[in-house]
Amino acid sequence: MMKRAVSMAVGCGLFLVVGSGCASKWQPLFDGKTLDGWRATGNAVWTVEDGILVGKQDDQRRPGDLLTVDEFGDFELAVTFKAVWPANSGVWFRYADKPLGYQFDILEWPNPVCYSGTLYCPGKMFLAMNTDKSIVRYDDWNQATISAIGDHIVMTLNGHKVADLHDSTFQRGAIGFQIHAGDQFEKMRIMIKDIRIRVLDK
Repeated sequence: MMKRAVSMAVGCGLFLVVGSGCASKWQPLFDGKTLDGWRATGNAVWTVEDGILVGKQDDQRRPGDLLTVDEFGDFELAVTFKAVWPANSGVWFRYADKPLGYQFDILEWPNPVCYSGTLYCPGKMFLAMNTDKSIVRYDDWNQATISAIGDHIVMTLNGHKVADLHDSTFQRGAIGFQIHAGDQFEKMRIMIKDIRIRVLDK
């Protein structure tokens, strides 16, 4: 079933369409030139370089987040990302400052062992874990999708379903990216080439 959904979305020029055709309107969240529509929190450094959104720690290796000014409830999201490793980052969604929100993780976690595409929830840790390292493109661009409709969350990484569950911890919030603290992530770079959303709120 997921293969069919992904295939249909590729035909539309996007990555995920759940239960619909190509008629719905997708909107870019990043214009490829500026950080218009985004707000930074913390101390991470966010720049636009050759049409790519880049995040890294500051000179003191401090963390931070970049979040959309707008908030979203039900939506489908498509993100094209790449990381310089070692990395600990992720795509926030339904982020409401405190108590934060959900995160599509971009990381390697030692215990329990899991990889990018894992779903993190503050206070609950991992709601779903990607344990298949082979689907992560470490030296190339990755395609991630997130569908959040009511309490139903579905995520894919490079065409592989990595999460399909029900959880109602967060209902609405911003979308964004995280730069984690830690000396081991000094050389980390998170690069976003494309991020698009299809809002499904009634």
